[in-house]
This record gives sequence, structure tokens and C-alpha cells, in this order.
Amino acid sequence: MPRYRLTIEYDGRPYHGFQAQERLPSVQGALEAAVKAFSGETLRLQAAGRTDTGVHATGQVVHIDLARDWPAETVRNALNAYLVEERVSVLDAQVAEGDWHARFSARERRYLYRILNRVGPPALDKGRVWHVKKPLDADAMHDAAQVLVGHHDFTTFRDLGCQAKSPMKTLDLARVSRVGEEVHLEFASRSFLHRQVRSMTGSLAQVGLGRWTRDDLEAALEARDRKACGPVAPSDGLYLTAVGY
Repeated sequence: MPRYRLTIEYDGRPYHGFQAQERLPSVQGALEAAVKAFSGETLRLQAAGRTDTGVHATGQVVHIDLARDWPAETVRNALNAYLVEERVSVLDAQVAEGDWHARFSARERRYLYRILNRVGPPALDKGRVWHVKKPLDADAMHDAAQVLVGHHDFTTFRDLGCQAKSPMKTLDLARVSRVGEEVHLEFASRSFLHRQVRSMTGSLAQVGLGRWTRDDLEAALEARDRKACGPVAPSDGLYLTAVGY
């Protein structure tokens, strides 16, 4: 039974998150319906990670096991043909080797958060960026973000409903930069807690607005208390951009 590695992108706005849900549209549900329409097989795909309602992806990775040995290009093209009415696209398909697994073989996940930092609201990118009117100091945000890098107890930036066994995570990258009218926040780790990126982003925005200092962010991290977290950033600007193996 061949296993296919799929790289996909999607607009998270029409879906109630990635994970399949009964009676609610999801990215997983759309993909699995396309697989059934193409191959006649009912299956449950495996993904590198689950994204929340409204979160987007440009480099999500999933795998499917099919009974028939199809050319990878055929799988990609056929799935896209059945996804034409969805906001999901298969960018690449490859035959996976050995015991490779989309989730368990992953060594790094990368996220990008886009903040549109101008007075005028977005028209073309509405629902794809977080609009912050007041000026943000991206350099101050980047400097403060470095206190988050490393192995820490991220309880402060962990959603109360998070099901992870431990709040201990290692953040490998936290980078903030200004790109024209946008402020981009990039994060990389082997794995993240539920809403960790949005929580860190919201707190870093407080630094950018001059309401917090680097020391305030460090104190929030060391508090290991969800109440110490700043306002959580909305899902609009968050993208899963890459998964490393």
C-alpha cells in the first residue's frame, strides 16, 4: 500500500480548523472527500499539525495511504480537480519511503504571523492579516522575542484547553521584521502548544505598542501563569509555512 506525502496550502477562513468535524467544514474533511471522489477509498489522513479555525497554511504536510499504486503527479492533479470548489490546494505529491509519517517524522514546524500596520484597514487581505492601526516598533519586538528562544515552561502562552502533556517546549527561532506596511513574526520549533504562537504574538504586540518592555515579556514568561499573557492575537494573520523532516 503506497503512502503519498502531500504538501498543501489553504485559506483557513471557510473552515472550522484543520481537523475533521461532524457537520462542520474542515480542511481535513475537504481533502478526504477529494480522496474518496478520486480513488473511491474512505480513509483518515495524517497531518503534520492541526490548525485552528481561521488559520492558514502555505506548507502543511499530510500523508495518505492508497490501495492502488498511482503516479504521484496523478494523485496531485486528481485531488486538485476535486478540490476546485474548495480553498485548499495540493502543491506537491511524492511517494513516501520507509516508515515516514507526516506527524511523527516531523522535526520542525514553522509559522509566520502577518500584522498589517497602517491606519487604513485591509481590503484585499481582509481575513489574512491582523490589522493594527497604531505604529509598532518591530525592532523592540524582535529584541524582546529573544527571551522566548530556548527551552522554557510556556504555561503563560498556553491555551487553557491545551491537551499537551507538558508546557515545556524549545523555541528555536523568534524573528520579528518589518516588511513594508507589515510586521512579520516568524517562529520555529519541533512542536507548539495550543495557541502558543498567537499568544506570543499578542504579547509581543504589546511591546511594539510601547505598553510592555522586554523585561515585562520575560516576567510574563517566568510567571508560568496564563493570566500573565497579553491579549491573544486573532487567527487571521497566522500561517503554517513549513514542516521540516
